[in-house]
Amino acid sequence: MPPYSKPGTQVWRVLGVPPVLAGHLVRWAAWGGPLLVALVAGLMRFWNLGSPKAVIFDETYYAKDAWALIHQGYEGQWPKDIDKSILADPSGVTVPADPGYVVHPPVGKWVIGIGEQLFGFTPFGWRFMVCVLGTLSVLMLCRIGRRLFRSTFLGCLAGALLAVDGLHFVMSRTALLDQVLMFFVLGAFGCLLIDRDRSRRRIAAALPCDDEGVLRPDAEVADTLRLGWRPWRIAAGVCLGLAFGTKWNGLMTLAAFGLLTVLWDVGARKTAGAVWPYLSVLKRDILPAFVSTVVVTFVTYVASWTGWIVTKGGYYRNWAQGDGRGGNWTWLPDWLRSLWHYETEVYSFHVNLTSGHTYQSNPWSWIVLGRPVSYFYESPKPGEEGCPASEKSDCAQEVLALGTPLLWWAACFAVLYVLWRWAFRRDWRAGAIACGIAAGWVPWFFYQERTIFLFYAVVFVPFLCLALAMMIGAMLGPPGSNERRRAAGAVGAGVLVLLIIWNFIYFWPIYTGQTLPIDDWRNRIWLDTWV
Repeated sequence: MPPYSKPGTQVWRVLGVPPVLAGHLVRWAAWGGPLLVALVAGLMRFWNLGSPKAVIFDETYYAKDAWALIHQGYEGQWPKDIDKSILADPSGVTVPADPGYVVHPPVGKWVIGIGEQLFGFTPFGWRFMVCVLGTLSVLMLCRIGRRLFRSTFLGCLAGALLAVDGLHFVMSRTALLDQVLMFFVLGAFGCLLIDRDRSRRRIAAALPCDDEGVLRPDAEVADTLRLGWRPWRIAAGVCLGLAFGTKWNGLMTLAAFGLLTVLWDVGARKTAGAVWPYLSVLKRDILPAFVSTVVVTFVTYVASWTGWIVTKGGYYRNWAQGDGRGGNWTWLPDWLRSLWHYETEVYSFHVNLTSGHTYQSNPWSWIVLGRPVSYFYESPKPGEEGCPASEKSDCAQEVLALGTPLLWWAACFAVLYVLWRWAFRRDWRAGAIACGIAAGWVPWFFYQERTIFLFYAVVFVPFLCLALAMMIGAMLGPPGSNERRRAAGAVGAGVLVLLIIWNFIYFWPIYTGQTLPIDDWRNRIWLDTWV
């Protein structure tokens, strides 16, 4: 298990900070740096969160479903054109008792509902908790990057890149499910990373030392040691269950991360001296790993349906007592049979969803931002809603779910870099990052006929930022590089990061729905496919 490098105080000395204070700042940086990055990210995301005061894109489903869940435990069948009434006077809107047919599990809607319970049935209320999770994900990524790279700087850089990614930013300010899914996926990855360090530390503590006090591999210890209680792996299972309970593609992440943690165990036992590491893992680790991840995930998923289970008004809730009577499974509880029927109907809906949509896109185009999604668009007239009276044509007001272009285009090279590091240098960190990207991206290639959108990619955006941070770390130069190499790498890395930040600032108006003269808006539509 690689140690954390001892940070130096040279930067603080250059800035004129006294040595004693510089030492304190270095020690505090492990948490102070991530908290500062998260604070900046949070201020940007919470700024004017209730604007636009509208039900944008799929908020029309999830905001209302969340409001019904927290009031009656299941989603209702809302009348058409109810959105205007909600925006005008939410207190006068009655939650419908008739069940609504929904095709996503309830966790993400429960999360959105917490914000509505705190701040009301308003745009700010239904966006609040998603924004909280978006901000916390920046903090988590800083700490995950620090643990992964053993570098506070690179960890904070990964978090800062996530803070200025346009897609993550827009999704943090919109009441959709994918940002909630991303949060739990990232949380599961962080828990597994901690579990990896702790299990390796436990193996190292059991290995013998030679006469010089150096740990030596031992085949017997590596083959027979039981690692016992692994709470962080169970926590990862809970996070994966909550991800699965938000959207079903969380199940793909379970498969990828489950394989990843088992391979980490194989690598640990091999390093410790196991002659047949796969056999050792099969005998000692595979069953606890299965229970901690798969079993815990499915238990958490079923528990997430508690509101639907304990009430009687949910869609298909009473199917087992009606159309589902008889058959070979009547010994199961009625609620479980009804839930299984509901799930099979939802699966059929998802795999057969092929109706066209203006903003649908192919997953091949996501990484280069081929077809972003417009969540909101209006054309204020001159002299209205911030449109200058001197304009000769209508202005544009848009919220565009677009990743920061320079960040994503640089990430294309970063993905190739981590694949190279993993394939030819056997760098486990690169393999972990590649696994996170693949878990969120690759499954969609098997459903290319289905109606899918670029904003689904927000699930693997944190891993793109980790890949880019790793590539920038390589640009800075390996340990032992001379001053000239370090200086050249620092200049190149600094220019890249500053350009990404500038790019985010440039697109800020179309991330936040600000009114722009039409020519200024057109200047920001770099590709024809963005319209």
